[in-house]
Amino acid sequence: MDDGIIAICHIEARVRSTSAVSFDDVTRAVRWSLERVGTVPTTRDALVRVDDELTEEDFASAHGCVMREHVERVWVRDVTWTLAANGETPRKVLFWQCDARCRAYALNEDEPGEEMDGADDIATYREWMLPSRDFEGAWESLVFDDEEGDVKGELLRYAANALLFSERGVDAQLIAWNRVVLLHGPPGTGKTTLCKALAQRLSIRFNDVYTNSVLVEVNAHSLFSRWFSESGKLVSKLFGKIQELLEDESSLVFVLVDEVESLAAARKSAANGSEPSDAIRVVNALLTQIDALKSRPNAIVLTTSNITEAIDLAFVDRADIKCYIGPPGVSARFEILRSCVLELMRRDLVYDVLAIDEYEDIAYGDICDFIQEIESEPAPLLLLRRIAEKCDGLSGRALRKLPFLAYSAVGSDRRCSLGEFLHAMDARVAREFKDRDRLNSA
Repeated sequence: MDDGIIAICHIEARVRSTSAVSFDDVTRAVRWSLERVGTVPTTRDALVRVDDELTEEDFASAHGCVMREHVERVWVRDVTWTLAANGETPRKVLFWQCDARCRAYALNEDEPGEEMDGADDIATYREWMLPSRDFEGAWESLVFDDEEGDVKGELLRYAANALLFSERGVDAQLIAWNRVVLLHGPPGTGKTTLCKALAQRLSIRFNDVYTNSVLVEVNAHSLFSRWFSESGKLVSKLFGKIQELLEDESSLVFVLVDEVESLAAARKSAANGSEPSDAIRVVNALLTQIDALKSRPNAIVLTTSNITEAIDLAFVDRADIKCYIGPPGVSARFEILRSCVLELMRRDLVYDVLAIDEYEDIAYGDICDFIQEIESEPAPLLLLRRIAEKCDGLSGRALRKLPFLAYSAVGSDRRCSLGEFLHAMDARVAREFKDRDRLNSA
């Protein structure tokens, strides 16, 4: 590391899908822009607003023209501090103090391809070319509690280093890693979305090594949806397709197996005699196929489970990382709801933007101290905090439905005030728990 470098900043620049500019030209233009601005934000997923900093004279230059005509957005995605960064980390660093690692990318606009099981008319897998328009914004939308650690950062660093070890040819007989991730926890906590968003991030970060990236989402239930003698053939056909993709060493292939606990259920049913013994052979065949991917340096397996205690132990042993994704805590709930409110403001559905937009950077835990400091009460911020506290036990999926339901409860298609909207959301939370209690009692 060069003297004076205190941070490694991973920067992404999204290129317009209609642009024919080379990614190398874009990364050079981004570095030039950051150098002109002089500083780089160090907040993860922070937008770099170069348009606000560069002059018309800057935009008239060759690099400036690339930025204005071809680049849609620039983000700082991840920051790794070096040993030189002691104490509290700054929110910005000087450009010369950071190792700015820029990647340019354009979104793939194609719909996912599907392979259908003709007998049951079920999609056995879906295939996306990455980075996909379908997953853009998913990474930023995921909010997890700090108490659980840096979930997104840890997964990103694990997967990036797993690919790095493979790229450098590290001897797998001496150091073991399988490139298998297992996310487990209750439904609606963002496990599948996190897997897809992680694949998107890695497809961009490694696009200088892998010119193509593919995500294959396997429907685990479909593998057991027909006679088990046929399921074995289905598994072989599916992974034959995946192996074909992996033959191209310039392609990075992500295999996503959702609800992997269905494998354990099939094995258990077979052991109890309620399913034919072929079930065990199908599960073993799937595990064998996953094991075979270990020899492919350009493959990463991402799996999820909604029932932690039901995960097959044979599969657990294969996973490098077993990460629990639970319901969001109060600070994460606050950030999720605030992001929803700000989106409605940006879309001109809710007005009184100063009430929350002005305090966009205030974290949940700092609200009370902030109010004392300014000797006033930003009522909307306090009300949003109280709503977040009332939402204990709700999943991220349920939380993101609340704003729509609250807006619908206002009863019109007009713009509504922030106060009116927040009171409607407060009432909607009470209604949500009441409805759940009725369902449970029934």
